[in-house]
Amino acid sequence: MRADYVKSRPLATLGATDSAVVPSRRRGTCSFVLCLLILACNKPEPPDAYGNFEAREVVVSAEASGQLKWFTPVEGSKLASGAIVGSVDTTQLDLERAQTVAQRSATEARVTAAGGQVGVYEAQLAVAKRTLDRTRRLFEQKAATSQQLDQADRDYRTLIAQIEAARAQRVSVAKEVAASTAHVAQIRDRINKSQIANPQAGTVLATYTRAGEIIQPGQPLYRIANLDTLILRAYIAENQLAAVKLGQVVQVHVDQGNGTLLTLPGIVSWVASKAEFTPTPVQTRDERTDLVYAVKVNVANRNGALKIGMPADMDLGVVPRKT
Repeated sequence: MRADYVKSRPLATLGATDSAVVPSRRRGTCSFVLCLLILACNKPEPPDAYGNFEAREVVVSAEASGQLKWFTPVEGSKLASGAIVGSVDTTQLDLERAQTVAQRSATEARVTAAGGQVGVYEAQLAVAKRTLDRTRRLFEQKAATSQQLDQADRDYRTLIAQIEAARAQRVSVAKEVAASTAHVAQIRDRINKSQIANPQAGTVLATYTRAGEIIQPGQPLYRIANLDTLILRAYIAENQLAAVKLGQVVQVHVDQGNGTLLTLPGIVSWVASKAEFTPTPVQTRDERTDLVYAVKVNVANRNGALKIGMPADMDLGVVPRKT
């Protein structure tokens, strides 16, 4: 039966066959509305915070100056903690150390000689003391002149002064030995710093020099970071602070690019104590909020799926909305 024919006839005049058309259309409309309601009810809640991944990066700089003899870090390579990854030419330092060691040996010989001289003077002093005592007795007995007594006293006092001078010289030379020893230690430290040691295990992100170049202390050589655990820096509104605690486990979601989400657990490691204005590329749950708080979440980077700078979002749980 045509639809215009049904519409043109009064409902009372419709037959049994015609009256079944209207309820069927009503049922179809109701089903469509019900599907929309179900879809609306099942719509996922927006994430509590958005952010990007970052890593604890370390820029390794030179501690010595000179020509870089060899250098092994390559972007993307993994290095172990404490590994020697390069060396600066130490030829001049080796020569300077050898010269200082020789000077120290000569100075130590002077210390020994000064000590021997003190011993000689002390032996002479003992003889001079006996001579002075004997001359004094003879003088009292009128058996020695005053000139002889003065000469014995002068010899005795001269030896005392010579002993004091020799002892002072021995102390001074000993200090020269200590200074030479310290200089040798400084040179050894500079030689050790010429060996470039990797400070932490991780992946090389960038290199800034090559073997054969002349480098200076403080010059950046390469940048490294441990990518086994990345940090999600996200921003939350003030009304969400109560739901965030240090050590709290949250759910982090990363878009894999094929319409699926990678969900990983994360641990809150830091919450800012001071608010800041919303960064331009960051969205929050309540876009009307001007001030937000930064949080850091440690996320294990399984199989290297996470990259530095990759966007992600996280769920804190049930957080009251701002009204």
